[in-house]
Amino acid sequence: MITVENVYKAYSNVQAVAGLSFEARRGEIFGLIGPNGAGKSTMIRMIMNIIAPDSGTIRFDGEPLSEADKDRIGYLPEERGLYRKAKLGEVLEYLAAIKGAKPADYRPSIDAWLERFGLSEWKLRKVQELSKGMAQKAQFIGAIAHNPSVVLFDEPFSGLDPLAQDELLAVMVELKQKGVTVLFSTHIMEHAEKICERILLIDKGKEVVYGSMADIKTRYGHNAVQLEFDGDASFVAGLDFVESVVSYPRWIEVELKDGADADLLFRAIAGRLKVRRFETVAPSLHKIFIRIVGGEEAQNVQA
Repeated sequence: MITVENVYKAYSNVQAVAGLSFEARRGEIFGLIGPNGAGKSTMIRMIMNIIAPDSGTIRFDGEPLSEADKDRIGYLPEERGLYRKAKLGEVLEYLAAIKGAKPADYRPSIDAWLERFGLSEWKLRKVQELSKGMAQKAQFIGAIAHNPSVVLFDEPFSGLDPLAQDELLAVMVELKQKGVTVLFSTHIMEHAEKICERILLIDKGKEVVYGSMADIKTRYGHNAVQLEFDGDASFVAGLDFVESVVSYPRWIEVELKDGADADLLFRAIAGRLKVRRFETVAPSLHKIFIRIVGGEEAQNVQA
C-alpha cells in the first residue's frame, strides 16, 4: 500500500531522514517508532506530500501519491488544529466533505464515532469549549470520519489519559480488521508492542531495526525475566550472571548473561524480596532499543 525507498531529507545541516526504506501493507498496523526528534513526523509529512524528499521514492499502491489518493487517506498531524470558534459537528462534517465523502456516508459515521468517544452531547458546542482530551478525540474522528482505506497517525496518544489511550489502541485494531492500513508514529514503545505487526525503529533519521515484532524479538532477544516484588532490589544489578536491569515503578526487567538460567535469579532473590510475579519473557521493545542504541537518549524513550 505505502512503499518508501531510500528516502533522504535534510534541513540546513540537520539530516532529518537518512536513507529510510519500508512498506506499510494493506490491512496491517505498522509502527514508526523512535525517540522525539528521530525523524518520524518528517517521514509522515513526506508520505502525505506536504514536504518533498531530497531523494528517494514514495509510492501509494505502486504509484506516486496523487491528489485523488489523498481522499483515501486519513491524517492526524502531530500539530493538532481544529476551528475553535466553529461547532464540533460542523468541523467534522467539513473535514469529511473536503475528502470527497458524501453527507449520506459521513454523517452517520460522525454520529457513531461521537457516540463511541462520549462526545455526542458536544456536537453542537464550539470546539473551544472542549477539553484538551476531548479535542484530541475529535481530531481523531476528523481523520477517520470519511472512512479512509489508509490512516496516518502522528503521535496520536499525546495528551490522552491511559483509558483514552487504550480506547484509541482498540479503534486502531478495529480499523485493521476492516482492512484499513494503519501507520502510526510514537515514542511510547509499549503501544507499538501491543498492536503492531511490523515496525521500523529509527534514531536520528536512520533505521535501527525493521521487521515483524516476532522476528525482531527472535533476532535481538536474550534471556530475560520480569519481576514484580516488594522490597529493595538494587542488589540484582550486581549479580555476576546478570547482564543488565531496567527498573520501572513497580517491577524490573532483568536480562541474564548468555548461558545463565532463570533459576539462578530465583534462588538469588529468595528470602531477600517478596516476589509477586516472576516470569521469563522475551525482552521488551524498549529493552531492545536500549541494547542496540544505548545512551541517555535511548533510556528516555518511554516503555
